[in-house]
Amino acid sequence: MAHSPRRRRPTQVDIARHAGVSQATVSLVISGGAASDQIPEPTRLAVLAAARQLGYSANVAARSLKGGRNRLLGLYTFEPVFPTDQRDFYYPFLLGVEEETAAQGYDLLLFSSVTSAGDRSIYAGGANRLKIADGCVLLGRSVRRAELAALIREDFPFVFIGRREVDDGELSYVAADYVTATADLVAALVRLGHRRILHLRAPGDSEPTRDRESGYRRGIAEAGLPADHVLIETLTDPADLSADHLRAWADRHGATALLVEPTEDTRLVEALEDAARSGGLRFPDDLSLALLGDPPSWTPELRDWTRYSLPRARMAREAVGLLIELLDDPASAPRQLSVPCAFVAGDTIGPPVTPPVPGERS
Repeated sequence: MAHSPRRRRPTQVDIARHAGVSQATVSLVISGGAASDQIPEPTRLAVLAAARQLGYSANVAARSLKGGRNRLLGLYTFEPVFPTDQRDFYYPFLLGVEEETAAQGYDLLLFSSVTSAGDRSIYAGGANRLKIADGCVLLGRSVRRAELAALIREDFPFVFIGRREVDDGELSYVAADYVTATADLVAALVRLGHRRILHLRAPGDSEPTRDRESGYRRGIAEAGLPADHVLIETLTDPADLSADHLRAWADRHGATALLVEPTEDTRLVEALEDAARSGGLRFPDDLSLALLGDPPSWTPELRDWTRYSLPRARMAREAVGLLIELLDDPASAPRQLSVPCAFVAGDTIGPPVTPPVPGERS
């Protein structure tokens, strides 16, 4: 059976011949960028009519590379986050990005950029793979800061969910206000009568860890407590949160309350659950304890820890909105937004078991 020859797709050269204009003029009209304003309206309409008559379909990837807007936003994650469910830490971020992208009339592309070695890189293969999109929302803990700096040098529009910094540039981000939320937790404990509050911080020097420590120090200062009441230990391993370790830390510092930075997995919360269950350590009867953030994959059947909750869906929506603002005004400077966290009362803090030392400030 004979087959009819496959029809060749029309090109911009074909449109130029049909409309009686140059190919450069067609390119300007099809791209839709600012330079297309140079084209007289009758010429622009003639080019668009010729494109319709010939059945021309623009290559959105080519448009993007040439500076046009194709109403595609990217989402890039520095670690695998799919598949996920509603209990997962990342779920509200992903939902917020998807919902706001749709509300703004854009399509969403998910980038994974996995290299042959199995790791992730925006520049896998040597080129910025995000450029097919107009701009991109970035997310993740294991950040390649050199790649963020490279995106800044390229002037590629992106917004990070979470506060991130690089040495040789400024980037746009939407972050949770860890500083204020942590200071407010300190204030809540002080109102209950606590004066010696121990902060267990994560190892390393990430921005969220620094912000939590800054908030803790601010809370101690705002409560009018002396400098020697700044009590900080580094929690290198969640296994150290056994009942014996917690008692030893509390005894060493005379602490009646703990503020604990949560880990990115469930090990810390599981260790706390085990300390309460098998170690006989009661919260808050023996020791008050609050988490500086959400426990991963929290469900109602687990312990309702006193904590503050990150506004993850709102952060994601704000990031998309900020990205579109940057696309609409490419000359604007990088912007940073801070979103307040929500206090969750829980059931793990109460008045101190040991009364305050006489003469200490209230």
